[in-house]
Amino acid sequence: MFKIDERSEVKFNGKTYITWHGSPFDRGSADSWYHRGAKPHWWPEGTGRGDIVTEERMSAEEVEAYYAGYDYNEKHGGKKEW
Repeated sequence: MFKIDERSEVKFNGKTYITWHGSPFDRGSADSWYHRGAKPHWWPEGTGRGDIVTEERMSAEEVEAYYAGYDYNEKHGGKKEW
């Protein structure tokens, strides 16, 4: 059974990203999925829980993971059909 805080690894462009619901990689892929523009952010406690971390408070590695998630979905994922 899927758990909201379950971590997984995604290999993309020669790098391994650890991702979970709310992580920078996850949020990037979700923004791509929902046809949103890229705007780096993440939720340390899970999407919609606790405080959001926006780009000005993100580390370079977190911003990179966000864009990797966005690009990963653009290349391998689908798009939400309304």
